[in-house]
Amino acid sequence: MKRIAVLGAGHGGCAVAGDLTLRGYEVRLYSRSASTLDAIRSRGGIEVVGAREGFARVPLVTEDLGQAVRGADMLVLVVPSTAHEYYAQALAPLLSGDLPVFINPGHTGGGLHFVHALRRAGYRGPIRTCETVTLTYICRLEGPARVAIYTPTKHLRFATLPGNALEELRPLIQELYPNVAPASSVLETAFLNINAILHPPGMLLNTGWLEHTGGDFLFYHEAITPAVGRVIAELDQERLAVAKALGIPSIGILQHFFEAGLTTREAMESGDVSRACRESAPNRTIKTPGSLKHRYVDEDVGFGLVPMRELGHLAGVETPVMDALIDLASAATGTDFRQEGLTLEKMGLAGRRPADLPRLLQEGL
Repeated sequence: MKRIAVLGAGHGGCAVAGDLTLRGYEVRLYSRSASTLDAIRSRGGIEVVGAREGFARVPLVTEDLGQAVRGADMLVLVVPSTAHEYYAQALAPLLSGDLPVFINPGHTGGGLHFVHALRRAGYRGPIRTCETVTLTYICRLEGPARVAIYTPTKHLRFATLPGNALEELRPLIQELYPNVAPASSVLETAFLNINAILHPPGMLLNTGWLEHTGGDFLFYHEAITPAVGRVIAELDQERLAVAKALGIPSIGILQHFFEAGLTTREAMESGDVSRACRESAPNRTIKTPGSLKHRYVDEDVGFGLVPMRELGHLAGVETPVMDALIDLASAATGTDFRQEGLTLEKMGLAGRRPADLPRLLQEGL
C-alpha cells in the first residue's frame, strides 16, 4: 500500500493523516467542510506533536470526495458513527470492490451500519471492511492544524466484515498499525466499545456541574467519582451479559482499559472504575465537553448504548441501567435516541435470530 485516502479531518483524521504522512505514505485528506481544511491549507500541512513529532506536508487536502478516493489503495473512514450513513451514501457511486474500507473506529455496529447503508444506497459490488473498536490513537487537536498524539492505542482489537476477509486484510492493517490484534467478529469489537460505557454516565450524572461551568473540569480525573464509577460498573455487567448470551467473547472494562494502556495495573486489580480513570495518564488532561450536544452523548448513547440494548433485546437479556441512561439522555437533550440511534434495522439485523448471526458475520450482508 502507498496511497491512503483519509476521510474526516477532526482529531482522529488529522492524527491518521499526520502520522501516516510522516511514515512515508501518500495521504489524501478529505473533509466535507472547507472551513475544517482552511488551517491545514494555510499552514501547508499538519503539525504533529507528542508520541510522534514532525510537520506532515499532506500531498492532497480536498473537499472533493472523488478526488480523494480515486486511485487509493485503502480508504480510512475517521468520522463519528453518526456520519457513517452519510459517507455510505456518498461513497456508493465511487467504490470499487478492490478498495478496502477501514472504519477507524467502528465503535458498536459501525461496519454493519455502513455496509447496510451502502447497500440501501444502491451499491451492489463486493465490499470488504474492517474496523477497530476505538480510534488507533489517543489524540486531540491542540490548535489550528496541530494535533497531539499522546499514545497509540495498545492491544487494539480489529475485525472484518465479512469475517472471511480477515486473512486478506489483516496484513494490510498490521502494516499501518502493528499494535492491532484480530477479533473473532465485528460483534466482538462492538462489545468492546468502552466509550459507550464510560462517557454517558460521566456526562449525564454530571449534567448540573457541566452546564454550570461549561465543562471546566477534567472528565476522567474529576467527573468519574466513586458513585459514577459504580454506575459504570453496573452498566458494564449488562454489556457482558448481552455479549455472553450471543456467544460473543468479551472482557471487563477494567481489563480492557488496562490492556489499552489507559490505566495502571494496580487500578485494574483494585476493581475500582473511579480509580482506574483517575490513574489514566493518557486521559489525564482531557476536559469535559461544554454541552450534552456532544459525541459523548450523541454518539455514545445513540450509536453505543442503543445498539447494545437492541442486541440485548435480540438475545432476550434485560438491560435496566442501559435503558435508564438512554431515557435520561433522551429527556435531557430532546432527542429520542431509541428512534434516532442505531437500531437492529439500521444494522441490517431486523428479523434476524441469534442463530443467524455467525453465518451473517462470516459471509457479510
